[in-house]
Amino acid sequence: MAQTQMALDSLDFDATVALATKVAPHVDILEIGTPCIKHNGIKLLETLRAKFPNNKILVDLKTMDAGFYEAEPFYKAGADICTVLGTADLGTIKGVIDVANKYGKKAQVDLINVVDKKTRTQEVAKLGAHIIGVHTGLDQQAAGQTPFNDLAMVAGLGLGVDISVAGGVKAATTQQVKDAGATIIVAGAAIYGAADPAVAAAEISAIAHGNSASAGGVKKYLPWLIAAAVLILLVTLLSGKKESAEKAVDAAPAATEMAAPAAEAAAPAAEVAPAAEAAPAEAAK
Repeated sequence: MAQTQMALDSLDFDATVALATKVAPHVDILEIGTPCIKHNGIKLLETLRAKFPNNKILVDLKTMDAGFYEAEPFYKAGADICTVLGTADLGTIKGVIDVANKYGKKAQVDLINVVDKKTRTQEVAKLGAHIIGVHTGLDQQAAGQTPFNDLAMVAGLGLGVDISVAGGVKAATTQQVKDAGATIIVAGAAIYGAADPAVAAAEISAIAHGNSASAGGVKKYLPWLIAAAVLILLVTLLSGKKESAEKAVDAAPAATEMAAPAAEAAAPAAEVAPAAEAAPAEAAK
């Protein structure tokens, strides 16, 4: 099972809260995107934490310096996860990991624009990073890039850390991302750009959580389920008919056995009857 994360990227405070209200029941993690947190500040985090106690909240700080100092206020205010850039100094990354551990929370290292992603992933995993973020940015997506190659590389390292994947993920690709090793699947435009964000979020989560046998879901197997149900019904009916026939066969000997004593009782009566007819004849002599 993979968790789902919804990226809240709007700069509008009220619109962000309204969208979160729609999708919160259908996702595991609410992400306050970088532009959103920069524009609205820690007050938005406090508001979302109070309104959605059952969701984890990620604050996409993309910290580049002063890791411990910058991240601590957000963990104090209720963040479950804060992000630090993989391009930052290892001391900065360690600072965010340390403060996350201090509050019993998690630190995510974002690999966006990291040149040697393999080496940096191994380095931050040794530092104790809880989540590796495989992230294809909006500008990179516009240039046609996808997160799949980087995801395969990070998953192949087998480091035992969570792997978050962001970058154009939608319902049609969720299963592929999950199968490739993602444990956190991030969707943004696929949800907030949908006609019904709640429905879109629920669809992606159903696949990520494993409630769908595949991207096609239960519908793919519906004909087989119907055929199986019909077969079970036929077997039940045939078994019932067979059982009735067997009962009839079993009853036949019983009836025969019951008839035999009756026949035997009738035989003496027949023998008495001729004797009774002979008595008057002899009396007439």
